[in-house]
Amino acid sequence: MPRAYLVWLSGALASLAGDSVLYFALGWAASAHGGAVAGIVLTAIVLPRVALLLVGGAIGDRLGARRVMIAGDAVMIAVSVLLAALAHRLGAEPWLLIGAGVAVGCVDAFYLPASGSMPRRLVGKEQLPRALALRQVGAQVVTVGGGPLGGVLVGVAGLAGAALVDAVTFVVVLAVLIVVRPRQDVPAAPAGKHVLREAADGVRVGLGDAVLRPGLLLVGAAAGFLLPVVPLLLPLLARDRGWGVGVAGLVVSAQGAGMIAITLGVARRGPLGRPGTLAACGLTVAGSGVLALAVAPAGGAALAAGLVIGLGNGLFASHIGPLIATVAPESHLSRIQALLVLAQSLPLLVMNNALGSLADLAGTTLTVVVCATAVTGTGLLALLSRPLRTAHAVTGPA
Repeated sequence: MPRAYLVWLSGALASLAGDSVLYFALGWAASAHGGAVAGIVLTAIVLPRVALLLVGGAIGDRLGARRVMIAGDAVMIAVSVLLAALAHRLGAEPWLLIGAGVAVGCVDAFYLPASGSMPRRLVGKEQLPRALALRQVGAQVVTVGGGPLGGVLVGVAGLAGAALVDAVTFVVVLAVLIVVRPRQDVPAAPAGKHVLREAADGVRVGLGDAVLRPGLLLVGAAAGFLLPVVPLLLPLLARDRGWGVGVAGLVVSAQGAGMIAITLGVARRGPLGRPGTLAACGLTVAGSGVLALAVAPAGGAALAAGLVIGLGNGLFASHIGPLIATVAPESHLSRIQALLVLAQSLPLLVMNNALGSLADLAGTTLTVVVCATAVTGTGLLALLSRPLRTAHAVTGPA
């Protein structure tokens, strides 16, 4: 890996750790005001992000990802410090939590597409699968540790302390971005072209490409039917079958271990084959794991099912991401990343509520079976797409 990429990745993971701490702190503080306020705070983060993502991607391609990220880091430093000061003086008032959520969601809409395009800008195409796998491994480790770290910080220093820690991580990544410069410049946007037209052009390119279109649809299906299984349906299933919180935690760990094992292999050796085919196969493997979880009679079988889900999810994520990033035109890197984040966010926003309601009405087991069928069926259907099935992650010189 190029030194510039490793330096940037270190800063990005530090920022992710700070975000994990702040998100935990916001959720914990909001829960003290009841479930309705907690839901509003989470929605205040997600809705602005979803609403502005396409515009954020267009701005990233017009101004350059590095400039957008530097501006976003500067804004988040100010937001975090202000949140810490107000929380220390006034306490975690609902209006303050909602306002912080809106600010975070707005910045995310511009920051995430730019950040997602940085690996393509810092490494050659032949190194992109390994670079993204390394990033996924780091993100998994940070996400697992972010919750406990957030709990400790909130217990010791409250919301104000968590916000200050987040501000420090943004200072770190801001310093990194000032030093690190992408090895390739982004073609300038046509003069006078409206940003909404540029955003629409990103949608046109993403949905018009024979590889990007099925790839984005796969991501959406995985976000809607695979991602909610472990955080949403597993606790319900564990309660129904009397497994206890300990077994549920072990299943979560097994799923994470399966993902990390696959992504570490890709980070070390590179892609394991044709990425579109392997991504589709990964969904079928994950779907079989979800089905095994639905029929698991005891905790041991559930643990094995969690491992299979993680292996399939890791196989999917570590190949579909590099494929989409490689196929994306250099003039549309941030806009395609915006579409990718949107393909993950919108289905998750809808299906978390839909699957939770279905579990209440028809039972958790049936709901998990529905997810297993949808995930497996999507993977099998994806194998019928010849452009996706035969695509290579490396399509040309770096």
